[in-house]
Amino acid sequence: MSFVQAQQVTLDYPIVSGGSRSLKNQLLGAATGGLIASGDRIPLVKALQNVHFCLKEGDRLGLVGHNGAGKSSLLKVLAGIYKPTSGKVLTEGRVVSTLNLSLGMEPEATGIENILIRALLLGMKKAEIQKKLDEIIEFTELGEYLHMPVRIYSSGMATRLAFATVTAMESDILLMDEVIGTGDAQFMDKAEHRLNEFIYKSKILVLASHSEAIIQKFCNKALLLEQGQMRGMGSIEEVFSIYRQRIADRNPI
Repeated sequence: MSFVQAQQVTLDYPIVSGGSRSLKNQLLGAATGGLIASGDRIPLVKALQNVHFCLKEGDRLGLVGHNGAGKSSLLKVLAGIYKPTSGKVLTEGRVVSTLNLSLGMEPEATGIENILIRALLLGMKKAEIQKKLDEIIEFTELGEYLHMPVRIYSSGMATRLAFATVTAMESDILLMDEVIGTGDAQFMDKAEHRLNEFIYKSKILVLASHSEAIIQKFCNKALLLEQGQMRGMGSIEEVFSIYRQRIADRNPI
């Protein structure tokens, strides 16, 4: 049985240069949405503060909040990219993340070689890769370019390659920072169908998005983050109502 548990997760980023009162640190704190806190020697940005929730199979959680509220930081902690400063994350099941589609891309390697490298980094077994390789190749529609180095690819071609590989994964727990696209309008319809299938096959979804429509489409509950702190969790309607009210309170007419 797949699950995700965040137990009082706190994440601090150390600021290793400049004084705690510098304009740079103040701007960094504002940009990340965290709070600048002075440690004994090194000032810290508090990216997440005591975040806690439990997700079970069938849960599809939308992360809501302004830029720098802590959504991406939370996804990276759930993915195991960042270790919490305190608290812990427990997961059961295969975790698949789309946080960095270009991860593992080797410019001098061919497209096919990059499919293999990327798939291994995503945690696919060799037998699983071989089983899915022909389907990934066909989906990219890159033809002979797959035998050429990725450094000659356009950005759209590189995105196609990465998109086809990551969406071939079978996930128990899927982590997404915004809905991924292909960078190619002609390819979009085909990609949208594949993406929807990829998302719906996951047992648990955690999706960060600024779009209420996207959250409504893919999620069945939401969590509001502000300056790394939980400000509400519940139905999508309830959470967006709180979000809009907090925005209105900060910007009175």
